[in-house]
Amino acid sequence: MFSRLTHTLIKVLVASLIVGTILAHFGLTTDQLMQATGLSPARLTDLAREGLAWALPNVLLGALIIVPVWFLFYLFHPPGESRD
Repeated sequence: MFSRLTHTLIKVLVASLIVGTILAHFGLTTDQLMQATGLSPARLTDLAREGLAWALPNVLLGALIIVPVWFLFYLFHPPGESRD
């Protein structure tokens, strides 16, 4: 699983580098794109903080259920045990 995640992240990074290079070739900048979409660095920061303020309590609430269930599963089915 970790290998798939790593490969996906590398593909996203390479694709982003290619698209960024193409956009830079045509003279487009981050500031121009943000102005075209009506965003500013301050607004983007506010959106990120609002998203984190919403997500963090939900992640913690879910972890209150998921972590104990995972632990019980781990206790009764240790890794590497054959399922045959």
